[in-house]
Amino acid sequence: MLKIGLTGGIGAGKSIIKRCFEVLGIPTTDADARAKWLMTHDGALRTALTAEFGSEVFDAAGQLNRPWLAQRAFADPTALARLNALVHPAVGEDFARWLREQQAAGAPYIIKEAAILFEADIARTLDYVITVAAPEDVRIRRVLARDPHRSAADVVAIIGRQLPEEERRRRADFVVWNDDAQPLLPQILALDAEFRRRAAA
Repeated sequence: MLKIGLTGGIGAGKSIIKRCFEVLGIPTTDADARAKWLMTHDGALRTALTAEFGSEVFDAAGQLNRPWLAQRAFADPTALARLNALVHPAVGEDFARWLREQQAAGAPYIIKEAAILFEADIARTLDYVITVAAPEDVRIRRVLARDPHRSAADVVAIIGRQLPEEERRRRADFVVWNDDAQPLLPQILALDAEFRRRAAA
């Protein structure tokens, strides 16, 4: 069973591409969403997070206090390293269990979506990587429509902190152009056929 990574910058449209593969019957997982779920629902991880960062890491309802944690972790490289050291192994074990389930079910390949797939060195654990590409102005427009609380300057700043588009395309094995000009479906169908062919080889 092939493991295919799916990445792209903010506003590129990773989620719609993932949904296209789901419609074709391909199992998919969102690494970022899964990490957030585990931080709230995995008992051992909750205990470790509380021991490391204090009881404030969870709110009164028992949910992860993301703004509080982000303010502390992302402002301090040492704290961020400690957070990653706790979360990444739990996410890795969870992904391994999910992979075994998909393999037992006979899936020809799976899709793993991750925004920082290259930056977090996740790509080396996968067989191939797809990046979703779109012009910056299109990406900004999409994010502003999706997140009305953001300004164009906010989105430009986020893009500036992410891996440059050209570098992401250079590192990827396949590029899906989601630029509102080229049809998506033929690109997805061609990739699906190629991955099924390689999985069967």
